Amino acid sequence: MASGSPAVDLAVGDRTVRLTNPDRVYFPARGETKLDLARYYLSVADGVVRALRDRPCMLHRFPTGVTGEKVHQKRLPRGAPDWVPTVRVHFPRWNRYADELCVAHPADVVWAVQMSTVEFHPWNSRAPEVEKPDEWRIDLDPMPMATYADVRRVAHVAHEVLDELGAVGWPKTSGGKGMHIYVRIAQRWGWADVRRAAHAFAREVQRRSSGLVDLTWWRKDRDPGSIFVDWNQNTRDHTIRCAYSVRGAPEAPVSTPVRWDEIDDADPADFTIATVPARFAELGDLHAGIDDAVFLLDELLEWADRDAREGEGAPEEEPQDLDA
Repeated sequence: MASGSPAVDLAVGDRTVRLTNPDRVYFPARGETKLDLARYYLSVADGVVRALRDRPCMLHRFPTGVTGEKVHQKRLPRGAPDWVPTVRVHFPRWNRYADELCVAHPADVVWAVQMSTVEFHPWNSRAPEVEKPDEWRIDLDPMPMATYADVRRVAHVAHEVLDELGAVGWPKTSGGKGMHIYVRIAQRWGWADVRRAAHAFAREVQRRSSGLVDLTWWRKDRDPGSIFVDWNQNTRDHTIRCAYSVRGAPEAPVSTPVRWDEIDDADPADFTIATVPARFAELGDLHAGIDDAVFLLDELLEWADRDAREGEGAPEEEPQDLDA
């Protein structure tokens, strides 16, 4: 409705966040508003704060709703209250620095919504050791002709390999057509080693997937019916939507944690800001135990060394535009 609707004050724990234009429609499929988005994030506050806590976070902002312009914002927007925390990160290509949002409280999330943030894209490292990842991300990315049934098949193979390694994987829908699996790792290795380990894992999944996985570097050269196990999401400053983040699409889909025994039946389209609050109230945060299941990369790095000797190591990282 009217963009000039009166502001509302939201009590978020011991803080208050003023939300302007609360009736602005952000998601046209069902008419959900900016206020609906803020209330959604409050309903899953424990989960989304756990996913974001202490991580540099890029914001995907939609000032006029998700059918309008999207703004990718690394630097904290101007006008933040003094209680909103940040972490300074360096972008070496241009030798620049940015103070990025570093969530510590549900009010930080709601304030970001006030600034028109829909999607939260955190780093896979935490302050103060932002140069050492603590999260290995397995991104199952379907090519245009692949189905979600194909994603499920590869997810089961990934689960099998993780079990053999003794690693606990925490799956979630991507908010789109894919699936993400997170593994908490010891904060011992730099980006290059985590990326090498992720590539070695992807190679093993490929070997067991009967031709369904294609790891070809360039997207245009991949089999259009394949699944890409995107090890490159573990490169410095590469980010994906966190658990419980909304995706900027008209239906307001949510990147939602699922149990392994739900993989075959869960339909990503069923997880939206209209449905996830009730699920969260019933099940709680399915990723609540992630910090208690820390995995060591040593065996995967041995696999990576073996692959490199056989000429199957990870491709060199392409230069990235890291301008903040």
